[in-house]
Amino acid sequence: MNFSEAFGATFRQVDESHREGNPTRIVRASRTYPTSQQDLWSALTEKERLRRWFAEVSGNLEPGGDYAIKDNADGKITACEPPNTLALTWEFSGNISWVSVTVEEVKAGALLTLEHEMPTDPGSEAHWAQFGPAATGVGWDMAFIGLDVHLSGDDQSNLDAGLAWAEGEQGKATLRTWAEEWGKAHVKAGTPVETAKDMADRTAGFYTGES
Repeated sequence: MNFSEAFGATFRQVDESHREGNPTRIVRASRTYPTSQQDLWSALTEKERLRRWFAEVSGNLEPGGDYAIKDNADGKITACEPPNTLALTWEFSGNISWVSVTVEEVKAGALLTLEHEMPTDPGSEAHWAQFGPAATGVGWDMAFIGLDVHLSGDDQSNLDAGLAWAEGEQGKATLRTWAEEWGKAHVKAGTPVETAKDMADRTAGFYTGES
């Protein structure tokens, strides 16, 4: 399980949208994995595989079904079209946001694109003003790297190894780099450089425990 040779997202984007007439913010990440579309879909949706690289997930991964991630979010499946699309509500600490995942077959393997769409209520905006997109983005980067290790590894759980890596110097340096990259994506979306940098720095401090 070599986290030093694994990668998080290779594309990051910050965007704005609307849902039911209300403005939202979107954090978008993607990368291509050297595997088949069906294998990547399996890793993203089969509970036995999810617990090896992501978390223990319970529930019914079908449209209208409920799901729960141990010690994390829960919600409802709003769309499931194997092996292409999965969409769900992300309900955590009384807040509801929306996650969609698409898997496409490409020349180099299978392209995973994840979008996390967030509301702009006062609480969500206060969090955004402090941390910006990196708070959400770095969290998903950690999932992307765990998935990478899972797909290229020995099929054993990599959760403990991932936590140990994130607490080490190499892991912390990677977390800081991810936060910086999300800051750059934030600038491309129109945010002033210093504002985006301050948000990214606060996020890096949170994830590394160096704030």
